[in-house]
Amino acid sequence: MGGNSAGRAYIGSFTSAGGHGVTAAAVDRDTGALTVLGTTDAVPDPSFLAVGRAPATGDPVLYAVSETARGAVGAFTLDGDGAPRPIGRIRPVDGSAPTHLAVAGDHLVTANYGSGSVTALPVEADGSPGPTARVLVYEGRGPDPDRQEGPHAHQVLPDPSGAWVLGVDLGTDSVHVCVLDPGTGSLRPHARTALRPGSGPRHLAFHPSGRHLYVLNELVPTVTVCRWDAVTGELDPVGETPVVPEGAVAGDGGRVYPSEVVVARDGRFLWTANRGHDSISVLTLDETAEKPVLAASVGCGGRWPRDLALDPTGQWLYAANERSGDVSWFAVDAETGVPAHAGSIEVPAASCVVFA
Repeated sequence: MGGNSAGRAYIGSFTSAGGHGVTAAAVDRDTGALTVLGTTDAVPDPSFLAVGRAPATGDPVLYAVSETARGAVGAFTLDGDGAPRPIGRIRPVDGSAPTHLAVAGDHLVTANYGSGSVTALPVEADGSPGPTARVLVYEGRGPDPDRQEGPHAHQVLPDPSGAWVLGVDLGTDSVHVCVLDPGTGSLRPHARTALRPGSGPRHLAFHPSGRHLYVLNELVPTVTVCRWDAVTGELDPVGETPVVPEGAVAGDGGRVYPSEVVVARDGRFLWTANRGHDSISVLTLDETAEKPVLAASVGCGGRWPRDLALDPTGQWLYAANERSGDVSWFAVDAETGVPAHAGSIEVPAASCVVFA
């Protein structure tokens, strides 16, 4: 593996289901191949990871949410060639079952699915998380009695301008916009946008222009296109598009549950991972960025793709297949956006992939 072609990937997995926790892997940028370097189970059930930097040194830091009943977040240094090393304390997030986290300025924010809340924690000088600064609790419910009996925050993400933090609430079919005070960590509600009842929004991704975003729905296999105004902090839904072929069902005849949405660096394609259907869908985007068209659907290389990630070069897609216990990688066709399966490694109960 050449020096310029090597990178690092970090994979989360559910320790309660036989996963190793956080796995570090070398990435060959020429072939997409992953080679496991080491694992750590210091944080239980690290279902989602994010990379930030220590304020004092600028060194990269890996963050992991612990998707447990009590909910917590931990940090790791990335200065070695083996397993990431824990730094600081594992901090409670004062919310249950966090499913996502992101770095927003000098704070970490987590989306707590079980308690329907978002938590902000300061980042200490060494990059470790500090004690909870603020918890913002959502309210409401949706029409699905099994999945929408109350709020269920599933993702939290700063917008490209850094001025706003968006929270996707599966339980109330809405996207919340709030302001994070960089000094105190206070989360101030700004706006709430309602999406189609029963759609169950799960995750969103921004177009590289920063003027549109795409909300992937879990309870119906569609993506909702929204215009985004970074000046006013408002989003405006303008359309909804299927992400699987008409009549598609899961392998067992049940429902299809989309999990993750990714947008190409040049804004020409949008990909989704679809659990049950066990596929990766390719949608093309025109110059308006408002009319995605389902162009192709390929197998995910395993079962139950919980996460989909594009590597920093934009040439490789990685699917974390939870139930088959692997991470598969795909070469992206530059002209069509269609991914071609190129390999996989065993990662029991895989949940997400990030790069550093």
